[in-house]
Amino acid sequence: MRKICCTILFFFVLTNARSQEILPQKEAKFITRFPFRQFSGGVMVLEARFGSIPDTLNFILDTGSGGISLDSNTCAEFNIPVRPSDTTITGIGGIRKVAFAFDQSLLLPGLKIDHLNFHVNNYDVLSSVYGEKVDGIIGYSFFSRYIVKINFDSSFIEVYSPGRFDYPKEGTVLHPAFTNLPIQWLNIKDRNKLGFNFYFDTGAGLCLLMSEKFAEDSSILLSRRKPVITQAEGMGGKLQMRLTLIKEVKIGPYRFRSVPTYLYKDDYNVTAYPFTGGLLGNDLLRRFNMTINYPNREIHLQPNSHFNEDFDYAYTGLGIYMVNGKISVEDVIAGSPADKAHFKVNDEIISVNKNFSLNMQVYKAILQKPYESIHVIIKRDGILKELTLNTISIR
Repeated sequence: MRKICCTILFFFVLTNARSQEILPQKEAKFITRFPFRQFSGGVMVLEARFGSIPDTLNFILDTGSGGISLDSNTCAEFNIPVRPSDTTITGIGGIRKVAFAFDQSLLLPGLKIDHLNFHVNNYDVLSSVYGEKVDGIIGYSFFSRYIVKINFDSSFIEVYSPGRFDYPKEGTVLHPAFTNLPIQWLNIKDRNKLGFNFYFDTGAGLCLLMSEKFAEDSSILLSRRKPVITQAEGMGGKLQMRLTLIKEVKIGPYRFRSVPTYLYKDDYNVTAYPFTGGLLGNDLLRRFNMTINYPNREIHLQPNSHFNEDFDYAYTGLGIYMVNGKISVEDVIAGSPADKAHFKVNDEIISVNKNFSLNMQVYKAILQKPYESIHVIIKRDGILKELTLNTISIR
């Protein structure tokens, strides 16, 4: 009797397996190709149009976003109708309730995407930190529909329809866990060695971020590490974090040593600890040409010409932001090189090392070199002064 029951069960399993047979995929088809730019930290910015608005807008391409969004000031400027909601979003700066612009279109070069629900958020902080207007963020609502190939050597993006896709022979295919956001297993080593989940976040202009709770529970940091206090920005505002190094980070077969790492006091559990320990950002990911394939739940990485570039180890303790067309000092960390150089909040930056361009990206690049004496002309109370900022290294 037992043999008969087993035979029936086995037949049922085989029959069920046949009914779940996966049919061959159609081949992915090329749709369009367009350029992107990079802000500091490797953050990708592309131009697109919204609905019938003729102006092009700046959008950050962000795998760390669970949808798609617009800046509230952009909505006000172009009279985009929005509806309040009880939906809340969580970001590095906290939790907030958002409105929506429902059933709208996004027009990329060669591609129109319809029936998108944009949540509306205030991106003043992002615009001020990058020195250019940020009109929105493109995340899951875009990535979930297409295969997206990103080339940091050429600064071009290619978009394909879902389907069978041939990746480059060089490189490796990752198989992250996917919710609305990709979650990748990393191996990290400092005081000890361990593996853990981290968000795969192209919208984060940093290498690695760990929640303080994860760092504490895992005892990952060497006891001799002395993190410095620094300022950071995210969706929702500004905040202070600690900055240190991790001896080694490994993603797939690729190892990076002495990786700058932010330690984040995650009061709102943005990082979803203990499921994930933090996020992997684009200052590390930009060292690969990537194919992001949400439909097939895969990400292909291929080392590019930036793979061996040095990380940014410089530390200044100086927070500068573009406000009303002027670059102003809004943060000076006590005891930092900026404090020792006598910078003060509300100082207006006139030039950095004789560069008068008032270009935030240029100024940040100059400030990213450790052990440099940087001459900064500021205006304070209507008087011009020259201050010398001696950068140090977190290594």
